[in-house]
Formats: sequence, C-alpha cells, structure tokens
Amino acid sequence: MQYHNSNGSGRKPFGRSVARSILVLGLAAATACNSLLDVTNPGVVKSSDLSDPSLAPTLDAAALGTFNCAFAQYVATAGVLSGEYIVSNSFVDANQWGWRGVETKTQPGTCPASRATTSLGFYTPMQSARFQAEDAAKRITAFTAAQVPTRANMLAELTTYAAYTYVLLGEGMCKMTVDNGPLITRDSTFKIAVAKFTAALALAQTANYAAMTNMALVGRARAQLDLGNLAAAKADAQAVPAGFVRNAEYSETTITRENRIYNLTIRNDFLSVGPDYRGLTVGGVPDPRVPVLNTGRFGNDAVTPQWQQRKFIGTGAVPMPIASWAEAQLIYAEAAGGQEAKDAINRVRASRGVAPLDGSEGSDIEAIVLEERRRTLFSEGQRLGDMLRTNIPFPSGVNHKGQTYGPTTCVPLPDVETQNNPNLRGS
Repeated sequence: MQYHNSNGSGRKPFGRSVARSILVLGLAAATACNSLLDVTNPGVVKSSDLSDPSLAPTLDAAALGTFNCAFAQYVATAGVLSGEYIVSNSFVDANQWGWRGVETKTQPGTCPASRATTSLGFYTPMQSARFQAEDAAKRITAFTAAQVPTRANMLAELTTYAAYTYVLLGEGMCKMTVDNGPLITRDSTFKIAVAKFTAALALAQTANYAAMTNMALVGRARAQLDLGNLAAAKADAQAVPAGFVRNAEYSETTITRENRIYNLTIRNDFLSVGPDYRGLTVGGVPDPRVPVLNTGRFGNDAVTPQWQQRKFIGTGAVPMPIASWAEAQLIYAEAAGGQEAKDAINRVRASRGVAPLDGSEGSDIEAIVLEERRRTLFSEGQRLGDMLRTNIPFPSGVNHKGQTYGPTTCVPLPDVETQNNPNLRGS
C-alpha cells in the first residue's frame, strides 16, 4: 500500500532575575479576578512571598500554564522550519522563519498577548516554562505533605514538565545554556532531560500518579532516541500503555491560554499547511492522520493559497498532545526495526483507522518509520527534531514567495542571550 501526495493547486539576558519576574507575572495572571472591576493592585510581590504552602497549587498551575503556551509556540515555529506549515501572512517577524533567515537570532519569541500576533520563536517562552517548573518544584519540595496534601503529585508534574522543556529546547536549538551558564551541546541537553525524567518517574511512581509515570516514560524514550540509545528508548516506549495521551490544555479565558496553532491556521489565516502535507492518501483514500482543507482562498498575505489543518479545530481551547502511546509505539518501531517495527506501526495505524502496511511502502524500514512519524505526529512539534536527528535535508533555493532560504535549520541562540549572558558575549 503506497503513500501518495497530491498537492493540488538590546534586552536583558534571560537569567534568574528575568525569569523570576516572569514567574511573578505568571502567578499574578493565574490568581487574577475574572472581572477587571474587582481587581486591586497588590503592589510588589517579593520572591520570598512565594514560599508559602498555600500558594503551592498556584505555583503548579502557573508553571503548567506557561509550558502549554510555550509548547504551542514551539509547535508553530518548528512547524514552519520543518515545512509542516508555510507563512501566509505578510509580516516580517513570521516570514524570516519562513525563509529560515539568520534574522531569527533577533526573535527569542514570546507567548502572544494578542490573537493578531504573527511573531514566532520559542526560546524565551520555553526557558520561562523551564525556570517556572524548576523554581516551583524547589519551593514545593520545602513544604511538608501536611502543609500541601497534593505535594507528591505536584512534584511529579513539575519535574516531568521541566524535563520536557529540555527535550524541546534540545531538539530545536543548535546549542543551549541554562540560567546565564556556559554553552552546552544538544546531547548534553538531552542527557539533562533523561536525568530529570528519571527523577520524575521516581516521584510519579511513589505518588502512584499514572499519568505522570507514562508521560515521563514517553519523554525519556524520546530523549534516549535523540541520544541514539536505542535499547533504552525501546524499553521505555514499550512500557507505555495503549491509549495513553497527555495533552497541552488550552482555554479561551485569556489570549495567552489559547491554542496558538488554531489561531494561526484557522482564526487568522497566518499559516497555511505546507505542500508536502496536502492531499496525503494511503491506499487511494485520504489519510485521516493529516486532515487538511483547501479553503479556496488566499491567506492573510493575499498570495499564498490557504490550506487549513483540521487536526485541531473547534475553538482556541482545543488541546494538543505532548506525549502519547502512538508516539511511544513509533519510538519503539524506530528503535526495534524489522518485523517489530512493522507490528508497532500497524498497531498505531489501527488506532487511527488506517489500513495496515502491505509491502508496497518499500523495504527501507527506517524510511517507513519516519514517514509514519511525519503523518501520525503531524503538527505536534516532532518533525523538526526528526529532520535534524536523521539528517533529512531542508529545502534550498527559494520558497513559495520567491524568498531565498537562509542557513537556519536548528535555531541559533537569540541575540538577547548571546549579547547579555556573561559566558557568551562575543560568541
């Protein structure tokens, strides 16, 4: 059964002081009243004020909310770099990612405060999420179970989500740094993630928190795959139960809590599905894993045909998977190879209503697995890491707007980091 594709027609550094400011602002947003008329200015919140057991649930919720916002920003940015999406607006802050220009170094990204925001970039949002999760875990560790009855669950959550920030930053960035520290390699970042996932597993298992146990298993399997540790990746992936999924949750109560992919691709026509993801079929029928719609109109730029993703639809509150059994099975397939890989692929296909492999896909199991990942994990922030990990070539020449592609594949550290981090100045 063959696959077919019919296309049709000058700041402060991100260090501890900035991160703590973000933490306080995030907490303020998490605890604000629903009505602006009810809000009074609480004045300055000291960092020490956050070491209060009664604030533990707020610390936990704020950290997870920051991650969810950063995750959507990562999926959008990585989607443009990897060709899942093309830019269909006319604003430079998005188009420089579309041509993969060196100018992306000026774009650390932010969690948008407006639906009309077109800027991409995920570095600052994901670093904010990392810091908040780690800081909250440190504070809650100092509390007792008597003070915070759900302490064990919170620590498992925060440690797992912190580990995920390292995986995503490792997959997306060329190099990394943490809290104004020295440069570390992508592999070093993945090793930190493995260690954090291991700690998260211990916390989740002690708390009997199945969701975090499984999320940490998927995350550690992913990080081990990134490192080339196939046996370890296979073992973790195999342990994830069928049907598991952990979603990034969104809401339309505030703009920063909305699903960014929905806003960019449906609400505003700012991104269009890339040509390689249009009209995909398996055995002559549309592939349900990559649902897209040709709207018959142009995007916001009035020149790019607007193809909508239909995977995340309905409202800006639609969730997106962070970790799932399907991903774990495909990690298992890549690590195992041979018939085990085919069996795993067929299990995932069956769960998505897709016919099993029939041999017409060819004999290159690595290529088959990567194609299955491309389709099954479409718009989940996976393809960029796959391209970098397996040396899949990026497009060259000019893009759909005639813009010449630049050298960006993995994302360089932004200027806000290299110009202000004392360990990186001049690098």
